Amino acid sequence: MRNASFDNPQVTLEGRTLHIRATLGNQSPDPWIAREGWAAGFHIFDDPTGTLVVDGARHPLDLAPGATHALELHIATPPEPGEYSVYISVLQEHVAWRYEQGWPFLLVTLSVSEDGVTVLRGFKVTDRSAVRRRRLGRSLARAFTLPFETLWKHRSLIRTLVRRDVLSRYTGSFGGAFWAILNPLMLMLTYFFVFGIVMRTRFGNDPSRTSFALYFLAGMLPWLAFSEAAGRAPFVLLDHRNFIKKLVFPVETLPVNVVVSGLVTEFFGLLLFLLALLLIRGRVPLTVLYLPLVIVPQILFTAGLSWFLSALGVFTRDLGQIIGYLLTVLMFLTPIFYSEKDLPAFAAPFIHKNPIFILVHSYRATLLESSAPDWPSLAWFSLSAVLIFLLGHAWFYKLRKSFADLI
Repeated sequence: MRNASFDNPQVTLEGRTLHIRATLGNQSPDPWIAREGWAAGFHIFDDPTGTLVVDGARHPLDLAPGATHALELHIATPPEPGEYSVYISVLQEHVAWRYEQGWPFLLVTLSVSEDGVTVLRGFKVTDRSAVRRRRLGRSLARAFTLPFETLWKHRSLIRTLVRRDVLSRYTGSFGGAFWAILNPLMLMLTYFFVFGIVMRTRFGNDPSRTSFALYFLAGMLPWLAFSEAAGRAPFVLLDHRNFIKKLVFPVETLPVNVVVSGLVTEFFGLLLFLLALLLIRGRVPLTVLYLPLVIVPQILFTAGLSWFLSALGVFTRDLGQIIGYLLTVLMFLTPIFYSEKDLPAFAAPFIHKNPIFILVHSYRATLLESSAPDWPSLAWFSLSAVLIFLLGHAWFYKLRKSFADLI
């Protein structure tokens, strides 16, 4: 049932002012009386998030059932860049905005560019259910595209912050940025001494320490990148609180910075590993060309998890203390220092669903066994990585407006 009508709508834009004209009709069985709070008004929403940004002025209405009124509004558009929806609707003050009850209203969409230029996107008479369907479809589409748009749009900023992050950690030290190689190298040597020499762990049928070292180091490569990002993610927003509180800053890039910093560590480790492989075995297998197919879902998985942990770390400060323990448990549950063949039979199905083990197994296959990754496992991991990437970003995007108040 049409309780209100907006006939012959005309919407024009002059600078930053919308000029709206329409014939507003009372299609309800009851009169609209101004002293009872009946009026026409407008709301302006931030379109991507649905946040109300302007509760506009009221224009009192006195209309009998079936009567019409020449409505004319002049609305100043928001100065901040973004995409906006303007709802022009009938309301009864202190009772309800009638568009919330399913009445028709005039919807105007517009955008404001970074340099302050306002563009009229369109207008139409619609209702709340149609807007919900449109918003749901748009939200689903943006959920798939926005994370990638964010990374591409801010790629220069990410590159700058990663460079500063890597260099600042070693500023003033004698070794400088060379510690980016020495730290993981010393860590791997420590584990090699404990498991390879003291505990005499071996992989497969080859009892040599060289074989153990190669298999162990191949497993450590993805773990180093993942653990660095996951371990730092709960702290990253707190460490950059000044950016969040004082600047208009794309905070979603901060968790990405720790992911890329971890990849820098892995990159140097991979170069050293390939050099060692060349010296020990005399060649690097061509199957190393499969490695990018493993690294891409690794990046997506780590980025999604880092977005989730960084947002959660703002609300749960204890997460930063817990995550170190959880990473240690995960490391020992993943066959990095030992062969999966040493596990009891009941543990095998669980281990093969472990995303980190899928990475470890894929690295070993391409770097040491001259074979392709296990495609079914890699396909499962890739689909899971894309899902975690999208959900992690959606979680972060939903909570980011509250960060400045909590940090």
